[in-house]
Order: sequence, then C-alpha cells, then structure tokens
Amino acid sequence: MTRVAAVLVTPGMADAAPPGVDPAGFLTAMAEDTYEMVAGLELVRPVILSAGVPGLEDIAWPGTPVLPIVSPADAFAALPPADEAVIVSADAPDLPPLLIGKLFRELGRAHLAVCPAEGGGAVAVAARLPVPEWAAPDLDEPDVVAAMRRRAPGPRMVATGPGWHRLRKPEDVARLDLGLEGWDNTRALLT
Repeated sequence: MTRVAAVLVTPGMADAAPPGVDPAGFLTAMAEDTYEMVAGLELVRPVILSAGVPGLEDIAWPGTPVLPIVSPADAFAALPPADEAVIVSADAPDLPPLLIGKLFRELGRAHLAVCPAEGGGAVAVAARLPVPEWAAPDLDEPDVVAAMRRRAPGPRMVATGPGWHRLRKPEDVARLDLGLEGWDNTRALLT
C-alpha cells in the first residue's frame, strides 16, 4: 500500500504571525516544522502543496515534490498516485505524528478520516484514493465533519480522530505545546 502525506501551505497562514515577527518567515517556519513531522513518518511519501507560496523547495528534503495548486480544493487531485493520502495544514507546526497515524488507521473502516481543528475546520483529512466526489474536503469549512457526513451516501463513511489546534491568528501562538518535541523553527522565531 502506498501512502502520501502532503503539507498544504497557503499565503493566508502568515496571518498568524505575532507582532514583531516577519509573517513570511513565520509561515516558512510553520511549514518547515509541519513538513519535517510528515517527512519523518514511516511508510509515507511526503509532498508539499503550495497554493501560491514561493520558496518552499528550500525546506524540502531532496526528492520531495513541491507541487503548485491553484486552491486548497485542488489538494487531493494534485497528489502523486497512491492508495491513501492525508492533507495536513501547515499551520499546525506542533502536531504530533501519532495523530496522522490514527487517521490512516481509521481508513480501514471509513473512506475519509478527519483530525478536527479547535475552533472549526480540520487540521488534517485522510482519504482512500481516489477521493469520492461527494467528499470535497475543505480544511477551513467550519464544521467539515458534519458537512462531509451530510454529503456521504451512507453512514460511517467519515471517521474522526483526536482533534488538535491550528495557528490562524497571532493569539493562537499561545496554544503551542512547549512540552512537545519538534517545531524547532517556529519555536526559534518566537523566542
């Protein structure tokens, strides 16, 4: 079974930069931390999806594709061939890798699995490929789980894993878990 884990990076994610921190640098740091977590997963091919953010090739390990997309809605369609995939929002630099593993495990019983975000939307969405047309996952949809379950042609097609947080506004930086390893680039910018 082939699995892809893609980090989705959009320009608006820079809006979470706290006062005094360069927004472009903050976006790059978050994206790099999220990418390094994804790239460290076993049996998963990492990918970076850029919705108009330049320079992401600089944070990718050799051989990692950096694929341009027009909008986040194109995320799953842009991925290289695989059996399963997960799209992870780049504004979750301290996301524990275990949560991604749990989403892939949920795909054993469901077509899609969602890691809900505190405050609405999703941190990550995993799917068996190709993604069913009814799914159309949007990480920024306020109640993405309920929306996909309404569109699903049957029960139990959309599973949820444990939730996490995203950095969408400067005050969200307080949600970062200082006790977790990783997210070194974001941590360095904030100290």
